[in-house]
Amino acid sequence: MSKAPEHDPAQDDPDVRPPKHHAVGLPAVANSLRVVHHQAGARRGLPLLRRINQTDGFDCPGCAWPEPAHRHPAEFCENGAKAVAEEGTRRRVDPDFFTRHPLTDLADKTGYWLGQQGRLTHPMHLPAGATHYQPITWDDAYRLIADELHDLDTPDAAAFYTSGRTSNEAAFLYQLLARRLGTNNLPDCSNMCHESSGAALAETIGIGKGSVTLDDLHQADLVIVAGQNPGTNHPRMLTALEHAKRAGAKIATVNPLPEAGMQRFKNPQTARGLAGKGTQLTDLFLQIKVGGDLALFSILNRMLLRTAQTRPDALDRDFIATHTHGFDAFAAHHGADDPDGDAAALADAVERTGLAAEEIERLLAMVLAADKIVVCWAMGLTQHRHAVPTIREVVAFLLLRGNIGRPGAGVCPVRGHSNVQGDRTMGIWERMPDRFLDALGTEFDFAPPRDHGLDTVGTIRAMREGRVKVFFAMGGNFVAATPDTAATEDAMRGCRLTVHVSTKLNRSHVVTGARALILPALGRTDVDAPGGREQFVTAEDSMGIVHASRGSVPALSAEMRSEVAIVAGLARAVFGPDDPVPWESFAADYDLVRERIERVVPGFEDYNARARVPGGFALPHAPRDGRVFPTATGKANFTVNPVTSPEAGPGRLLLQTLRSHDQFNTTIYGLDDRYRGIHDGRRVVLVHPEDAAELGLADGAYCDLVSEWSDGDRRAPHFRIVHYPTARGCAAAYFPETNVLVPLDSVAESSNTPTSKSIVVRFEADSGGS
Repeated sequence: MSKAPEHDPAQDDPDVRPPKHHAVGLPAVANSLRVVHHQAGARRGLPLLRRINQTDGFDCPGCAWPEPAHRHPAEFCENGAKAVAEEGTRRRVDPDFFTRHPLTDLADKTGYWLGQQGRLTHPMHLPAGATHYQPITWDDAYRLIADELHDLDTPDAAAFYTSGRTSNEAAFLYQLLARRLGTNNLPDCSNMCHESSGAALAETIGIGKGSVTLDDLHQADLVIVAGQNPGTNHPRMLTALEHAKRAGAKIATVNPLPEAGMQRFKNPQTARGLAGKGTQLTDLFLQIKVGGDLALFSILNRMLLRTAQTRPDALDRDFIATHTHGFDAFAAHHGADDPDGDAAALADAVERTGLAAEEIERLLAMVLAADKIVVCWAMGLTQHRHAVPTIREVVAFLLLRGNIGRPGAGVCPVRGHSNVQGDRTMGIWERMPDRFLDALGTEFDFAPPRDHGLDTVGTIRAMREGRVKVFFAMGGNFVAATPDTAATEDAMRGCRLTVHVSTKLNRSHVVTGARALILPALGRTDVDAPGGREQFVTAEDSMGIVHASRGSVPALSAEMRSEVAIVAGLARAVFGPDDPVPWESFAADYDLVRERIERVVPGFEDYNARARVPGGFALPHAPRDGRVFPTATGKANFTVNPVTSPEAGPGRLLLQTLRSHDQFNTTIYGLDDRYRGIHDGRRVVLVHPEDAAELGLADGAYCDLVSEWSDGDRRAPHFRIVHYPTARGCAAAYFPETNVLVPLDSVAESSNTPTSKSIVVRFEADSGGS
């Protein structure tokens, strides 16, 4: 095991090499073992690797990709190994650390340095006006929070944020605490990622979740992967795609950047992957302009409608007649009776997508040759102003050929965090439906608030305006994950109290309200045994499977508490000794929490027994299970989505923010992005060589990135220009460094998700800052 770094390395002078054309293989294995050795050591780290995603082990704290029925002994990816290594580290951030480091010192450090220091071991308090965090007892911390909540003029002056790693049991109690207090202010990380997916899917198919299983992906004839980079963000998805490819599927990749993982996958669990060439995954790569996906699916739908006039099997007319609503208006919108408009529509699609007409026609031919189609997507579709219309158009594309509610077909929004979908199922949403609130109120004998609460963007606005005075975060790194960094940090500093339940140090701990608390939590890898009785928690993956998770290593400090225990302890302090909810019993026995969930949340019948079945259980999904669509019309809805796409204007490019390969969400594991050829640095902007030539941007030169919005410009200084094969007119750079460029008020229609994938930027002379 190596020590935490003392010095914060520079991130603005990377070693730039050509990008890779394959992913994983032996380098991924070697890097996984290296990180585990450095963080946890072999004795602690290797047993952890053997327990990741196993039926008797713990759920990976990384992404939400599901496990197959028959699990490999090494059922994890490189980034999962990094996540587990950093959580299972022996490095400690204890009270002595905070004595050595005043807040001003920590505030100057990068997120990478902060995260590398180790696990938080004790509750810490930053008093008003203090220069250092100081130790505090749990009881005193609870009282401090309770006193602040009691002093608020209204419960809506508090906001309770949730990260997607929070367990089902903790999330359920957490939303119960907030609603018993009297507020629906329950923002979460989903507000910033797949909220657009949920909004579009709820409107069109009646449930805001994907409709496919792993078996469906394996059985598909065509898989379209749009706006997603599985090789870095969901690496185990590559195994499922390889399975589908070996079974005869075709794969079309739609993305502004060529990504190594979708080109060739070298599966480290096979001889072909370790010693051979691996598997070529993508059959057709469509290098689309940023934000051009609505135009692509719109023209595909128009072409399918036109093809059906001479080839009836191009549409599933029985499915459309029986199971859908709104087809006639949809067809009219797409010019079903206006063949003279086809050429102009195709020309418009070519302009908006940056694709050649021949490429779109090749995709159409693949669609017509496929009986079963799955469309997968992630942030590349969800973080645009027109994200919800885009996903509605994707659903329409699938409805036209009956590709929802049968094997081998459906919608597959790939969730980024390991229980973000489960948290929503448990009630972490500012707009939960009345049926959930009714059941919750009946179970706990109170009247839950009915007014909708604040989402993430709404919470930042409310803090900035002084309407939210107490901010409580269950996990995550709020100020680094959110848009408009300067505005968000100013808003946070305006709070009376900020509280973070965390496993490791991050930027949100050094941007505080007048007072602040850090509460150290157990992680997925840690044994959770209150009173000596070992407990397990549950999580829901991206395909609606609920399964158990059991930690396996002793916690680094007896002062760490589980999220369930933290919520229960706080609730007792807030509501007092006479509150009838048995908070202490919940903290001692999680079966009791699951019994309450069973009576409130549909689909969790016999929860405790089914959670103990190896592999867990699938939640009901009416469209998938029986082609039942619980929408307002009782059917799957076609919608009319006028075509739009972002425009940069002369001298500007469209910037998308993205992750490096050494990163999971805002957690920075290292300074390499080896698939894209970036090593030892993060302050880079990827620009097509022809765009760079037109703009006078030399490879290796430095510049400031400046975004433009109605309320003024935003600046991200000192980025190295890297000539890179992006789509023309587009650029890319890593978040959270470029979150400063995303205006708080630039959000998706309907979902209010920040538009982090379509930022208009110009390039100015390097100011030298960072």
